[in-house]
Amino acid sequence: MISVDRDGLLSWSDRQVRCALGRGGVRHAKQEGDGATPAGRFPLRRVFYRPDRLEAPRTRLPVLPLFPDDAWCDDPDYPLYNTKVVLPYPARSERMWREDGLYDLVVVLGYNDAPVVPGAGSAIFLHVAAPDYAPTEGCVAVALEDLRDLLRDARAGSVIEID
Repeated sequence: MISVDRDGLLSWSDRQVRCALGRGGVRHAKQEGDGATPAGRFPLRRVFYRPDRLEAPRTRLPVLPLFPDDAWCDDPDYPLYNTKVVLPYPARSERMWREDGLYDLVVVLGYNDAPVVPGAGSAIFLHVAAPDYAPTEGCVAVALEDLRDLLRDARAGSVIEID
């Protein structure tokens, strides 16, 4: 079990590391654009990584490389809301191939995906934190080495609990 508390600590096994959370705090009633990290238990779905910057992480989760035209649809009015899309895409979407390194290694959390509810929030990831641990737009973010360590321990069925 991976757990995150509102004080910005992420724990698993015998480890506890600092993490950044959404600028809107942690909420049970998350909505698109509120900047909040959703509270609850969510499976770790799959991992994406920037192959031009990193080697594939060691993990038992599904791993896929990112490509420069990968994005995530965050427009609740489109049928592919809260899924990976390819640019150019006709709706609002977040580019996954970022220059700032925050998505060099990113884990898709199973939030609002079974089923997808338009407007309930999208693109909720566990990803690399900014150097100053600045708040995210709703994700959980940790140092790159901490994320690599966590992924070595993760497996199919791993969940994150955000409280």
